[in-house]
Amino acid sequence: MRRTIQASILCAAMAMGLSACMTTQESDIAATADPVLETQFGPVMGSREGESGTVNVFRGIRYAASTEGRRFQVAVDPESWSEPFAATEFGSECPQRPSGDVPVFRSWANSVGTSEDCLFLNVWTRGLSDGKKRPIMVWLHGGGYVTGSGSSNGYDGSRLAERGDVVVVTLNHRLNGLGYSYLSDLSDDPKYADSGNVGSLDIVKALEWVRDHADEIGGDASNVTIFGESGGAAKVSTIMAMENARGLFHRAIAQSGSMSLSGFTPRLATPLAKDLMKTAGVSSVEELAAMPIDEFVSAMMRSRTRAAFYRPVVDGRSLTRQPYAPDANPVSADTPLLVGTNNNEMRLQGGLGNPGNFSLSWEQLPEKLAPFVPADKVSEVIEGMRAAHPDYDASDVFFQVATFRNYRGTALRQAERKSAQEAPVYMYRLDWKTPVEGGRLETPHALDIAFVFDNVARSTSYTGPETAETQRMADLMADAWISFARTGNPNTAALPQWPTYDADTRATMIFDIEPEVVEDPDAAERELLQRVLPEGRSL
Repeated sequence: MRRTIQASILCAAMAMGLSACMTTQESDIAATADPVLETQFGPVMGSREGESGTVNVFRGIRYAASTEGRRFQVAVDPESWSEPFAATEFGSECPQRPSGDVPVFRSWANSVGTSEDCLFLNVWTRGLSDGKKRPIMVWLHGGGYVTGSGSSNGYDGSRLAERGDVVVVTLNHRLNGLGYSYLSDLSDDPKYADSGNVGSLDIVKALEWVRDHADEIGGDASNVTIFGESGGAAKVSTIMAMENARGLFHRAIAQSGSMSLSGFTPRLATPLAKDLMKTAGVSSVEELAAMPIDEFVSAMMRSRTRAAFYRPVVDGRSLTRQPYAPDANPVSADTPLLVGTNNNEMRLQGGLGNPGNFSLSWEQLPEKLAPFVPADKVSEVIEGMRAAHPDYDASDVFFQVATFRNYRGTALRQAERKSAQEAPVYMYRLDWKTPVEGGRLETPHALDIAFVFDNVARSTSYTGPETAETQRMADLMADAWISFARTGNPNTAALPQWPTYDADTRATMIFDIEPEVVEDPDAAERELLQRVLPEGRSL
């Protein structure tokens, strides 16, 4: 009787957006057997999770061999295995500098340790080899190109896979100097020819795994969306410019991370690599490649890069031109793009990182703006922002200018340039304010993650207690992202009509409890800051 009731509940859930219900017999099987995924390299055994218990979850699937002993080289296939291994724990994170404690991120913390054996991915899906063609959503984690992993609790794909009947994939790839040291000018050995982009090439290899296993994970190889936030969105922009990623994805979402309009050039990347070698006390790339990993990370942190100043390199091989400068790369001209930011991004880094910025005086403001605004434009920016926002105090001006310089400005440029191509572009801005930290963060960087993944219960340190409001925001954003992944159009019944973006109307979906479409929101601010600020993120 209990199993019959469970099956009935699943059938009822179908009416709320799930595409299929399980029979009683299928429910019996689900309750007694762990799911097994047959990969081309060998079988893995996962678990069943989600509110209905129907989401097949596989953590720590190896998509490439360990990079230990093959540092700075393009990833290769793993050795095959015959016996199923338990894919119930996340694989190691890629080596990186330690991250400081950010109190609002504590709900998401899930460190599993680092290793050069780190090329793993994770899958959440409601079907295995069932012939259904579910949209596949591949998440690229944040942390710039230097930190992070796909194992954050905020990225758990169970609820997204369940509510939209989509396949969710997260992954790890090489970071910092392990993934983006441009060494081809410092060695004649062809195995290092792609060293400046092996981190991004890891992502391409993971996407190839997704293509090759789409049927097995219940997905559609011809309907793959890459999406990411912050550094993950920068990676999305970079992958959109890579020839060898063409055909591996079909839609793209860039959340608060359009800063990769441009990557490094060899002119900048080569001196950084030379400095790393000098700091490490080695005279050859081979010596650098053979250093114990702890010593390598230490050398990075002492080098000019501080283990934090890395980007993909326009090397003429895997990346032949800039992703979005001076225009949108034609490689992904036919790929729809959803792009946007949060309203007060820099209240996180510029606020929690320096609490005094929450109570600035007008006299302090010019000095605070110096890292973001050319010296001869500071007065003009302050006067213009006060005119555009008469209710702002000095702290408000600081946070909004910093947000525009680091996030919104590049998102606007990306949308403008992409809208000149054939595929549609949709722009959004999240305005819902979190109550944590006494409300002083307003709508900070990374807040959108909780809503996009429908994970407000896993995000209480950032969104506050789970309430009808937080779930409302999750419903709005998660369903829009699912719709975009399914069709290339984010419109849903719960939203007002969301037009495509162009440089004339600048239609933008404002996500709040009552969402609305606004043409050119904060136009006076945009016109001022686009005119006087340099293009691109401050370094």
